[in-house]
Amino acid sequence: MVLTGDVDRKAWGKRFQDIGVELLWGKEGMLETSGGGSQDLVVNALVGAVGLEATLRAIEAGISVALANKEVLVMAGDLVTGQAQRRGVSLLPIDSEHSAVFQCLQGETPDTIKNILLTASGGPFFRRDAADLDRVTVADALAHPNWSMGKKVTIDSATLMNKALEVIEARWLFGIEPHRIKVIIHPQSIIHSMVEFVDGSIKAQLGVPDMRIPISYALNYPQRWTGKCHTMDFSQSWELSFLPPDTEKFPALRLAYDVLNMGGTAPAVLNAADEVAVGLFLSECIGFPQISKIVEEVIRRHDVISSPGLEDILTADRWARDVIDKDILSKSRI
Repeated sequence: MVLTGDVDRKAWGKRFQDIGVELLWGKEGMLETSGGGSQDLVVNALVGAVGLEATLRAIEAGISVALANKEVLVMAGDLVTGQAQRRGVSLLPIDSEHSAVFQCLQGETPDTIKNILLTASGGPFFRRDAADLDRVTVADALAHPNWSMGKKVTIDSATLMNKALEVIEARWLFGIEPHRIKVIIHPQSIIHSMVEFVDGSIKAQLGVPDMRIPISYALNYPQRWTGKCHTMDFSQSWELSFLPPDTEKFPALRLAYDVLNMGGTAPAVLNAADEVAVGLFLSECIGFPQISKIVEEVIRRHDVISSPGLEDILTADRWARDVIDKDILSKSRI
């Protein structure tokens, strides 16, 4: 067990010692846990950039990784997938959308894929007028219609930044060009994603919105274990609707394709800027529309490093956070 933050080490250490669990601390403890021992699989369910080095440590140790921390591939997709290939380890997706694509691709070959179709619930505001978004409160944005998630992911879902990050993640998980990754608004969250093939057929993975299903698939892959989740009752009426995303009202999605085209350190900068901007919104320092505006401004200012190493990526991450704190906010440009 690893604990981070400002905690009473002596008290917590005693608690875990009494139940026979070794307790480690901070970043070094996390890295040691990720890359040491005899584990078969590391599950990375951290939120944000903090998960990158832990994932790389596991890969270096020859351990496969089940990823619920999409920021890892957003920040360093080329680096992480390259190292995984060299070490011969698997990256197994836990996000429901990427798990759906992964399941649809079983038994298929890359040359048969035409498009990947990522579905998005649209969050709580996809039917709201753009002019009303200035009045969105934190409580409004945290009221997701379908999923129960942490605050950061829920706000990202409301801005569609969560889907933007998933587009970038899909590009690296499945080795497919960005223009062949499409996003579709599907408010019911029943179809978790689809793959369109060159012969015109489409495979879709369906199920109730319950994260236990993709988690179980990743943990037990290539087997399927019996689950205890609710299932769809097809004797009842089900409505499945689809709409195109509005990238004018939700510019975060457009930014995903922008940074993929820019390449290099640009996606890491998008990710870092979003983490800071979401934190500012949650603390009620900025309004809802300013989240994406801040991210776009930081990207505009960044000088991209085209073939970055790990230290370049971490430096870009720190730069993005600093430029918001020291320049953008202080000058009230957004």
